[in-house]
This record gives sequence, C-alpha cells and structure tokens, in this order.
Amino acid sequence: MTAPRDFFELPADLPIPGDDGACDHLPGMRLPALPLPATDGSVVDLAALRGRSVVYVYPRTGHPDRPLPTGWNAIPGARGCTPQSCAYRDLAAEFTALGARVFGLSAQDTAYQREAVQRLHLPFPLLSDERLELATALTLPAFAVDGMTLIRRLTLVIKDGVIETVFYPVFPPDADAGNVVEWLHERQD
Repeated sequence: MTAPRDFFELPADLPIPGDDGACDHLPGMRLPALPLPATDGSVVDLAALRGRSVVYVYPRTGHPDRPLPTGWNAIPGARGCTPQSCAYRDLAAEFTALGARVFGLSAQDTAYQREAVQRLHLPFPLLSDERLELATALTLPAFAVDGMTLIRRLTLVIKDGVIETVFYPVFPPDADAGNVVEWLHERQD
C-alpha cells in the first residue's frame, strides 16, 4: 500500500514556526554517550561517531492507515515529516559525497520507524528516542499532542561527538536537506 498523496505534499496554509531560542544552547555541546536503537538493527551512539553526522529530528511520521494527531496541521512545525525524510533520501548520495552520514530521529519506536523506512525507501537508518533520553539530555524543544510527547523539528550537524550547528526552526520541512547540503558545501575541509 502506498501513502496517501497528502502525506507527501504540504498544505499551503501551514503555520510557520518561530525561533523561540530553544536550541541556542546546542552549538558546541558534546553529546552524551547514549545508545539509540536504529531501524537497521544496530545501536548507534552519536557521541562515539567520528567524522560528520547529520541528524534530522522530526516529530513523527504518519501512517497510511491512521489519522494524523489532533490538530496536526495547526501545530507550527509539526506537519511535513514524510516530505522531509524523502528530501534526505533524494540527497543521500550528496551527503555521502560530502563525507556526512545521515540519520533521522524521532520519539517513535523502532518497529513503527521500520515501516516508514520500507515505505519511503530510506537508504539510512532512523533512530528511536522513544524514552526521550537524548531529548532530555540535550534539552531539545518538545510539544504534547494526543498524550504523546514529541520532539520539535530540528537538524543537528555533529562532528566527532560535538554539535557543530543546529537548524531550528526547520521550515519548510522539505527544504531542510538542501539547506544542510548547502551548509556542508560551504564548509568543505
């Protein structure tokens, strides 16, 4: 079964998230040693990775057979996880050429994320922060909807376990991957 067309397209009237300063503390921060389960069956500790990694953090991917959370389109920055993931998929070779590995990360469990990896044909793993351990350790911005605590959309560029820069707020979500590629091109070693 394929996802409904509207999962791939962003409504024109989405509210634009503002920069509330919730990520200002992150650049220069060393990541905590924290193993996260990945959809490829591995466990990834972002603090232990050498080189450059890009971690796009998204609230949650939708599922073709389930409704979106209550008021999803009205929450600034909530809508757009599928277009964002697809943009990273489409630029995966460019990230590799720039020497950066890519991960997606959400508070969804690994089994749920595996469905998205398969359906969207993602060539990189998604990481699960289901218990919000990384989000809590880094004091990442979050919001609540339908009894779920979800991490706000942001992108971390990490080098040798230290956050180099943060893209926040991310809008529109489908432009994020291209913006990060441009940033990486400007900083080629």
